[in-house]
Amino acid sequence: MLLFWPCAWGLTLAYDFNNSLNTYFIYLILFFLGSVLMRSAGCIVNDILDRKFDKKVLRTKNRPIASGKISVHLGMLYAAFLCLLALIVLINFNTITIILALSSMPLAFTYPLMKRYTYWPQLFLGITFNYGLILGWTSIIGQLDMISLIFYLGAIFWTLGYDTIYGFQDIHDDEIIGLKSTSIKFKGKAKSFLLICYLILIISLFFGGYMMNFNLLYFLLLAFPAAHLFIYQIEKFDSSKPNICLNIFKSNNYFGLIVFLNILIGKLI
Repeated sequence: MLLFWPCAWGLTLAYDFNNSLNTYFIYLILFFLGSVLMRSAGCIVNDILDRKFDKKVLRTKNRPIASGKISVHLGMLYAAFLCLLALIVLINFNTITIILALSSMPLAFTYPLMKRYTYWPQLFLGITFNYGLILGWTSIIGQLDMISLIFYLGAIFWTLGYDTIYGFQDIHDDEIIGLKSTSIKFKGKAKSFLLICYLILIISLFFGGYMMNFNLLYFLLLAFPAAHLFIYQIEKFDSSKPNICLNIFKSNNYFGLIVFLNILIGKLI
């Protein structure tokens, strides 16, 4: 769902609701299928590349490939099959969307390697995970413009925040085996870092809505996603409690839905 919501945001931002809704709902379904397929393939590739590290981390040591229940060869076959299905979904869109989607593949499959070399793997994840916002926009408009990039920038910082929270589940094991992350880099200053990330996200939603000429209700209702980020996520966050970190991370599915509804209201009312 965290891969799907940015797709839905971009599609909804771009769509002209004075036209038939058939295309909108068909594209929404296609983006959902594409998100499920590509996230599944991405998880398999991640587990293949990280199998030696996963064996050393308590939370991940029982993953199928790390534990030996599934072979690397079989995992690669699964990933290839899922990518083929995703390609069948992709070819239903216009040419620029197909080209942009294919150009993102190297990012999608090299992200797992970033934690070996940089403290900013979450930034690479944000660029990759939210690429669907760009694709949702171009599937309707047929070109990129500043509005889509503003929302995309905000979405990147959304992922940068929530995946930093997610990373605190494994921070002790990651430090021991030498992996890097924003969770490690900002250990002890995590709430300040999250505050900056989420402020940029809300500013992007506000400024993007302004450029879209959204109605006043959209801006008033931004109080709800803002409250979720600042009152629920940041206030409840405790880096020493993995269960809390996981629950906050999962709550971003609801955040994605809230923003989606906000955009719909901005477009329709």
